[in-house]
Amino acid sequence: MVPELERLIQKSSRLVFFGGAGVSTESGIPDFRSVDGLYHQTFRYPPETMLSHTFFVQHTAEFFDFYRKKLIVHGAKPNAAHLRLAALEKEGKCKAVVTQNIDGLHQAAGSRTVYELHGSTLRNFCTRCGKFYGVDFIEEAGGHGDGVPHCTECGGLVKPDVVLYEEGLDEATVEGAIKAIRQADLLIVGGTSLAVYPAAGLLRYFRGDELVVINKQPTPADESASLVLHLPIGQALGPDAVKPENPETP
Repeated sequence: MVPELERLIQKSSRLVFFGGAGVSTESGIPDFRSVDGLYHQTFRYPPETMLSHTFFVQHTAEFFDFYRKKLIVHGAKPNAAHLRLAALEKEGKCKAVVTQNIDGLHQAAGSRTVYELHGSTLRNFCTRCGKFYGVDFIEEAGGHGDGVPHCTECGGLVKPDVVLYEEGLDEATVEGAIKAIRQADLLIVGGTSLAVYPAAGLLRYFRGDELVVINKQPTPADESASLVLHLPIGQALGPDAVKPENPETP
């Protein structure tokens, strides 16, 4: 354990965790912006284009081919960070997890109050009648026809419940996340460079006393943090965490 982090956690009664891709990389899910991540691979179009609303509408079959290959992940399991946060929620300490990830691993670990800012690959909905489908439905559609999933009830196009480029965040999800962050006495920011907006902008609603940043690389929030740990998130939050030789504290 990291003693100073554990002291802050034990003192807290309203902990909120704000996490990004670095939380999932330890479960084997690539970070889009890492050296070998999605944004550094070569495709016919840039990933930002292929994951845009316009591309979804104008090149639907190609969108789903790319989506199935690159965004649906198989075999990923919750890691030490996911499990610790779920345990802290069960203890009554962690009031919410706000995540930029779309893999559903926080819920798989047992967390119940999770605000998924960018949606989830596990949920898909008919754009005509609203019927929901699981991820298996999207995968199975790739085995026949043009690979585009259509609703079994009305024939409408089924869309992943993820926020594409050019789309806004879900208002209810954002409102819930803001309320949780505003009421927190301890905000732990982990596994995110805080480079993706508007999600990263939610930190400005924090009114509590203690801000902790856990990220391998520096972030814009480091200067205002009570504690900065340049550690993998699972190492910092998990049972095998060790105190770094020179923890950065403002």
